[in-house]
Amino acid sequence: MENSSNIKVFTLSELNETPTNRLIYFSLTFLVYILILFVNLTLIFTILLEKSLHEPMYLFLCNLCINGLYGTAGFYPKFLSDLLFDSYVISYHACYIQIFVIYSSAKCDFSTLMAMAYDRYVAICKPLLYHSVMTDQMVFKLIAFSWIFPYFTMSLIIALSSRLPLCGSHIDKLYCENWSIVKLSCEATMVNNVSGFIIICTFVGFAFFIILSYIKLIMVCTKSREDRVKFMQTCLPHLFALINFTVTLVFDAMYSRYGSRNIPQGLRNFLALQFLIIPPIFNPIMYGLKLTEVRKRLLTIPKR
Repeated sequence: MENSSNIKVFTLSELNETPTNRLIYFSLTFLVYILILFVNLTLIFTILLEKSLHEPMYLFLCNLCINGLYGTAGFYPKFLSDLLFDSYVISYHACYIQIFVIYSSAKCDFSTLMAMAYDRYVAICKPLLYHSVMTDQMVFKLIAFSWIFPYFTMSLIIALSSRLPLCGSHIDKLYCENWSIVKLSCEATMVNNVSGFIIICTFVGFAFFIILSYIKLIMVCTKSREDRVKFMQTCLPHLFALINFTVTLVFDAMYSRYGSRNIPQGLRNFLALQFLIIPPIFNPIMYGLKLTEVRKRLLTIPKR
C-alpha cells in the first residue's frame, strides 16, 4: 500500500496500442482539438467584433465558447503528450489542477446554460420588461456567477479530496477525475460523499430551473406564430445544447461510480471522453448555423 505523502505521481489508463495506432489516435485527437479551437475562436471573435451582437444572448454564447476552450485546455494538451511519448503519468499536483479545470468548466457550462434559459424566458414571456431586467449589470452578474460558483464548489471538492490518505496511485481513466482519487482512499469518505451529493443536487436544481423555464416558454410560444418563430430561432439551439451536455455529463458521473469493467476498454474510453469532445464542437456549430444573426455575420467575414 502507498500513502498519499509518498505519492508523487498518478498513473492513468493506457491505450495499449501499437506505435502506428497511437500515431493515428494522436493525429485524430490533434485534428479534433484544432477544430474545437477554430469553431470556438471564430464564434468568440465574431461576437466580440460585431457591435450588433453585443446582446445578452450572444454574450452568454461567447462565455460558453470561452469556457469550452478553458475546459478542453485541461485535457487535450496532456492527452496529446501522452499519445506522443507513450507516457501515461501525471504529477500529484498537476492531477488536481486537471480535475479543477475540467470539472469547473463542466459546471460553468451548466451555469451558463441556466443563465441563457433565464434570458430566453424573460425575452419571450416578458418582452416589455426585457431591457429593464437584462441590463448590463445583470448580464455581468450572471456571467460572473457562472464562473465563481463552479470555482467555489470545485475548490471545496478538491480541498476535501486532497486531505485523504491514499492507498493507490492508479486512475482508471485517460484523465484525472475526483471520484477516481476518492476511491483510492485508505479511510472513510463520508464527508466527500455528502458534499458531492449536495453539489450534485444543486446542479440538478439548475436543471429543473431550466426545464421549468422551457415548459413556460413552450406554453407561451403556442399562442402566437411570432413567438414560435422566436423560439425556433433562439431557443432550439439552446435546448439541443442543454440535452447534449446533460446526457454526456450525467453519463460520465454515473459511469465513474457504477460503470462495469466488463465493457471493452476502447468503448469505456470513448464514453468517458464524450463531454470533452461533443459539447465543445457541437455548441458553436449549432449556434453558428441556427442563430440567424450569428450566421449572417459569419457569412460576411470572407467578403471583407
